[in-house]
Amino acid sequence: MTGLDELDRDPARPATARPGTADPVKALLHRHRELCERAVDPLEIAAGLEAHGVTDRTAARFRHRDVFSLAEELYARIPRDHDTPSPAAPAAPEARVGWIARTLLPGVLGVASVTALRLTHGQTRLCAVAAGVLAVALAARAVLRRGPLGAARPPAPGAATWTCWLIGYAVLGDGLLHTAITGGPDGPPTGAADGDWPLTVAPALALTLACAPGAWSAGLFTARARRRLATSRGLEDFTASVRPLLFGVLTLFLCALAVLLSLCATALDEPFIPLEALSLGALLFLARLLALHGFTHAPKVILVATALAQAAALATVFAARLPGCGALAVPVESLVATWGPTAVPTLTCGAAALTLLIHATRTLPRASAHARPQAPLQGDPT
Repeated sequence: MTGLDELDRDPARPATARPGTADPVKALLHRHRELCERAVDPLEIAAGLEAHGVTDRTAARFRHRDVFSLAEELYARIPRDHDTPSPAAPAAPEARVGWIARTLLPGVLGVASVTALRLTHGQTRLCAVAAGVLAVALAARAVLRRGPLGAARPPAPGAATWTCWLIGYAVLGDGLLHTAITGGPDGPPTGAADGDWPLTVAPALALTLACAPGAWSAGLFTARARRRLATSRGLEDFTASVRPLLFGVLTLFLCALAVLLSLCATALDEPFIPLEALSLGALLFLARLLALHGFTHAPKVILVATALAQAAALATVFAARLPGCGALAVPVESLVATWGPTAVPTLTCGAAALTLLIHATRTLPRASAHARPQAPLQGDPT
């Protein structure tokens, strides 16, 4: 319960200033003094009040038109030694080089892994691919935990596991689903495009290369949102300006991913199937963008639900081979017969990405999502 709720409930402390009564703004300042003292501008106080459930309607009880106006009074009542904070020092060239190197590392290792897959055979191929997958996973972990896409809060437990499943399905799932419907597979994947269990490498390679534009797009969103937070004259004004920014950076990332996917499909001589990769890319980008701003629960729930839906589609096809269970595979077989095996990941990831996008349009435009800086994103585009 917030201090403001206590003000509303305590008849000895009315929520509006009247002659002969206590100053409710002073009481509110007392309850949020720590927030007001560490704030560098009124909007930071407004964001904190918003996070505690204070709305413009509540601010009207304090004879203010909105939360921002109330925050301005709170900010003015706190004595300060200096009014203007010193500007943050620009990132050193070495830090920018390191930022760029970390974003490119997963893609470089992904290219090396795919090259090893295409140039090796037999047991050597298995060892090379295993080493490459491990190297890419470690590089991605470094980027997501301590690199440019690292969140201030620890990631939700298990989120990385489900992300790996979704990427793994992009490589193995379509071929396995098609083979299972036709009665296979007769053995493990061989890595050959024309094998019994074909792999689709281009989407996964494009996603590793997309770490760089993804980090740049996320940094652009963070930098521009904080700049608008500093220049907005109210929370509604800020919210209205952030939503188009969110759609813009998402579109920018998807355009970059589409270009990378086209190049990878051409280089690897694989079919260019953009919808599956773009829906997965949008899902992962939105999940990471939400995590960067402290919203980790919803992305994990959506990632888990998406992975389970894909696993269920595969499981029903194999379960249909049991006596009397043939009807289980009818929905998946009908979907594959109409749209192809890529329809399963496209629909599941697309629905999940749309759900996260709706959630992001409600949470990321809040000033409280941008008020307190996270660990510095060195090299962020501005």
